[in-house]
Amino acid sequence: MAAVLLVTAAGLIGLAIERRDGTLHVGWPPLYATWEPHVGPGTPAALLVAVLVVVYGPPLAARLPWRALLGAVWGTALAWTFSLALVDGWQRGLARRLTTRYEYLNAVDRFSDIPATLRDFTHHILIDSPAHWPPHVAGHPPASTLTFVLLDRIGLGGGAWAGVWCVLVGTSAALAVLVTVRALASEEMARRAAPFTVVAPAAVWVGASADGYFAGVAAWAVACLALAVTGRRPWAFGLGAGLLFGLTVYLSYGLTLFAVLAGAVLLLGTRRPAVLPWLLAGCAVVPVVFTCLGFDWWEAYRLLVRRYYQGAGGIRPYGYWVWANLACTVLVAGPATVVGLRRTGGVLVGAVRRTGVRARPRPARWSSEVRLSVLAWAALGALLAADLSGMSKAETERIWLPFVMWLLAAGALVREVRVWLAAQAVLALLLNHLLLTGW
Repeated sequence: MAAVLLVTAAGLIGLAIERRDGTLHVGWPPLYATWEPHVGPGTPAALLVAVLVVVYGPPLAARLPWRALLGAVWGTALAWTFSLALVDGWQRGLARRLTTRYEYLNAVDRFSDIPATLRDFTHHILIDSPAHWPPHVAGHPPASTLTFVLLDRIGLGGGAWAGVWCVLVGTSAALAVLVTVRALASEEMARRAAPFTVVAPAAVWVGASADGYFAGVAAWAVACLALAVTGRRPWAFGLGAGLLFGLTVYLSYGLTLFAVLAGAVLLLGTRRPAVLPWLLAGCAVVPVVFTCLGFDWWEAYRLLVRRYYQGAGGIRPYGYWVWANLACTVLVAGPATVVGLRRTGGVLVGAVRRTGVRARPRPARWSSEVRLSVLAWAALGALLAADLSGMSKAETERIWLPFVMWLLAAGALVREVRVWLAAQAVLALLLNHLLLTGW
């Protein structure tokens, strides 16, 4: 009920503010979208996938062999995400998403000399600088744009390939979440979470925004770390986790907050001493490479903060978005996730009551439900930190996708699974068919 009231208040108050002075810069508060009921070629497929997951998802998740389950999850997530994107049609829903004047593909031609462009990158961040970067290029470290530059170099240029790339990597985040939950909590928890990582409203924005791609990279960084602290090859997975964490913070400044999730994984793991040297070594690689090529991450972030308050980021009122962002998250994560988070909160409170606040934590003795809850609330804590920072005002339905993917795992603790899966699917279908989303 509280989530419903939050979304309703964000909508009504947001519409009033937007009609009064237009400072929100969104068409359908709290989402960056416009009211446009429509159907498209993806509609029948989306309906079919939703029905199949609701009816067959839970029993298949319980019975399939583990590797077959992972394959089924990724295949279904791809079908769900592509079908939702195609509700808007191929061009509008996928091929043109990353080609607007705000997006990365507009800057691909300026990276003909990559080292020179990286050395010069910070000189074009501010709005009043010569030939300033498009908003999304300026708003992220250059690894994000370089991804699309490299795709173009290997013959996969243009908006269609960029969109497909984002969907392929973004949907793989579901696999990373399940691998992590299995490693740190239990296979049973992972299997129970599986249907909820597939059918979620978040898929509307995974297909296709670059933040879906970022979500996939960040999720696999966490998954590799989970395997490192629980598996037999801590050096290999620890190094891989470090490499991916380093790439993550050069894809998006805000994803430095994934340090919170990394801390939760280290807390829950049993092989920290063997992992840390390899993790730290891996984390250093990407920053060292970019620094040697002339890109200064800290200077770029400082200039980005200035640019943020030169444009829409500084106009949009913090007093509204600091809580309306959370209403966006409710819509993206869905009602099942809200229920799941409430249950994980109860699990953590119960665990504290049983052991005492001052008792030394012994994660090895925690139940699988407690361990899953720690992961979910670490992601929620990182999301709340991003919210309070004031650097995420509006458009968090895509910006916070990397955090939302981890909240979906809380669905493992809900009862009446099919009812809540249906609620997730219905919300996603309504959002995609009634609104034309901006990303």
